[in-house]
Amino acid sequence: MFAIVRTGGKQYRVAAGDKIVVEKLDGEAGSSVTLGDVLLAGEGSELTPTDGLTVSAEIIAQAKGEKVIVFKKRRRHNYRRKNGHRQNHTILRITAIGDHKAENAKTAAPAEAEAPAAEA
Repeated sequence: MFAIVRTGGKQYRVAAGDKIVVEKLDGEAGSSVTLGDVLLAGEGSELTPTDGLTVSAEIIAQAKGEKVIVFKKRRRHNYRRKNGHRQNHTILRITAIGDHKAENAKTAAPAEAEAPAAEA
């Protein structure tokens, strides 16, 4: 299942298990956030209603983006200004879209380990 969510003035197409980089959100690494502004959701070509649908995500890290150089110049006036800027970002891992949760290898491994024990 996929969803299109809006956060930080931008729109992102996400699915359970995806990692995305968004504008800075409040929270520490390891905490979970809920993205409530879901614009579209569906699976394949089938669309589902987005009334009350939320996207759950886990904050992986708070980071800074690449440095952007801002250079201003007015020719023949001896005017030059150089400045730099690094934008703050939040890296998110999408854990669930509505009721659809991400399939993790960690959760699949114990189920496989229990299956041979049950057969024996």
